[in-house]
Parts: sequence; C-alpha cells; structure tokens
Amino acid sequence: MTVAPSLTRNQLAAMIDHTLLAPEATPKDIDALCAQAKSLGTYAVCVSPTLTTVAAREVAGSFVKVASVAGFPSGAHSAGLKAEEAGEAAATGAHEIDMVINLGLARQGRWKHVEEEIAAVRGAVPSPTLLKVIIESAVLDEESIVMACRTAESAGADFVKTSTGFHPAGGASTAAVALMARTVGPRLGVKASGGIRTAADALAMVAAGATRLGLSRSAAILAELPD
Repeated sequence: MTVAPSLTRNQLAAMIDHTLLAPEATPKDIDALCAQAKSLGTYAVCVSPTLTTVAAREVAGSFVKVASVAGFPSGAHSAGLKAEEAGEAAATGAHEIDMVINLGLARQGRWKHVEEEIAAVRGAVPSPTLLKVIIESAVLDEESIVMACRTAESAGADFVKTSTGFHPAGGASTAAVALMARTVGPRLGVKASGGIRTAADALAMVAAGATRLGLSRSAAILAELPD
C-alpha cells in the first residue's frame, strides 16, 4: 500500500495547474482565476486558447505560468488543427500546452498515427514550451495506457496527463497514474487531472507518481493542508 506524502500547503500549491476550462468562462472569470493563483502560489493557470491573452496579461511579472489546451476536450480534431491551435496559444502567452490525443486512433491501436499528431503539435510549440499529452486514461485499458505513454515520449512530449475532466468515463485514478509513472519513469512528468476534489485525493495522486495536478478546486483543497 502506498502511503500518501505529507506536504505543506505551499508544496502542494507548487504542483497545481489552477484550471478553468468551462466553455462559458469569461475574461472576468480568468482575471479572478489568475488573482487566486497568485494568492495561492499555484504553479500555473490552465485556460482555453481564446483566453490565453487574458491570463498572460494577468500573471505577467509573477511566478505563475500559463497553460492552454489543444484539441480539447474530444481530441477528435485533425493533427493540423491541433498544431495550429497550440501554436496560436503559445504565441498569445501560453508557456505550456495540454493536447488531447485522438482516442479513436488509440482504441484502434494506430499508434503511428497518434505519434504523428503529437509530433505535429510538438513541431508547432518547440521547447521551451512544455507539451503535455492527455491520454484520457479512463477510456483505455492498461496496455493502451502504456502504449499511449510510450508514444507520447517518442513524439517528444514533456508530460503525460490522465484526463480532460470532461469525459463521461471518468477522470484520474491512482492506478492509472501509477502505471503512467512506471512507464515514463523520471524522463517525463505525469499530470493527474479530473475528479480530484479533496486534499486526500490530491496527495494520493502524488503518492502514485503525479508530478503535476490539474485542479479546479485548488483553494478548497489547499485549505485542508497545514501552512
């Protein structure tokens, strides 16, 4: 049995992408998100591509990074569109891109095509922009999770990420995070996202191997921890 680590509020905050990807989010909502991220000390904010300019303006001069998404939330976009979306987000202030793979291709085992689309996005957002690849782990069996992680690494990703948080199959699980962490080792980061609602949930994900967390309830979760 894995024992959850004991982390302070600040230590956990430094692992969080404070997230607002609701389609109805307004610039005013993003202003509030960024102000809260700075107050809490989270690593980044994660926002929709059309709102990266707003987020970049609000966190300018602070330690908070801006993450945005590509092919979100379905992943059923062409590789070219994902690359274009990612490139535009990076050009308007995103330091990191969280892209969704084509799950239909993954379920068919067409890993060469999945690798090609990840590589296309990587080409549009070269280092130092970080690329996280969302594999929607709740949809995939263990073998496919392993293959998705290996494919992401081969295509040049910096992180693998469990979930969009929008799929009806569910979000992150400790079992999926542990499998992903074993597969990529220390070479890539592992981001757990989707359904993390309490500090206990968050700490369990870290214990399983997550190095970043995507949270929308950051303030409430951090309030459960000691300073």
